[in-house]
Amino acid sequence: MEYQKYSDAVQADFMAVAILFIIVGCIIFGIAFFACCGAIKENNCMIMTYSVLLAVIFICELGGGIAAYVFRDDVRMQLTNSLTNTIKYYDHNDTEDAVTKTMDLIQTDFKCCGAMNYTDWDLNSYYKNNQDVPDSCCKENMADCGAGQRANATDINEKGCAEGMEIWFLDNIVLIGGVGVGVAFIQIVGVILACCLGRAIRGEYEVV
Repeated sequence: MEYQKYSDAVQADFMAVAILFIIVGCIIFGIAFFACCGAIKENNCMIMTYSVLLAVIFICELGGGIAAYVFRDDVRMQLTNSLTNTIKYYDHNDTEDAVTKTMDLIQTDFKCCGAMNYTDWDLNSYYKNNQDVPDSCCKENMADCGAGQRANATDINEKGCAEGMEIWFLDNIVLIGGVGVGVAFIQIVGVILACCLGRAIRGEYEVV
């Protein structure tokens, strides 16, 4: 499952960390120009510029990693708030609405109902007037299977979606963190090698 599928319903702040890594990756691709040109032309200035920029990028990634670690305890709260707002804007009469489709997808994929539990659907302007829940809450998704289910909850998933999504997000954060550590190690090596190459080039010019 990919985050992009759920982005219309979940707009948690901690996803900015993942976006930061994507932006940083694009920037690294751009500054690699300095390394290539510096190495070909044996230009010490370009090599050292690359080294400094790579070090700055490393610091940014370190900050992103720290932010991800700090936000890990806020995942459930942010997901609950986002899903609660999504429930409020869920349109029972428009199955093609982006928010509606995404919420249905989340409830189907994670086998859940509501943010904290199925009673959250009382917050929706349509469902607060009855005892229904969306059909995507059902254990077996069939037409009108959610009718009256807030009264007895016999055929629906009772747990909320925030719990399942929290586990999914944290698993992905761990994966991102592992990849980040590997990339950071490569960057450190790159900075060291760039400095060594720049020093060697400068030494050659001094000898000449």
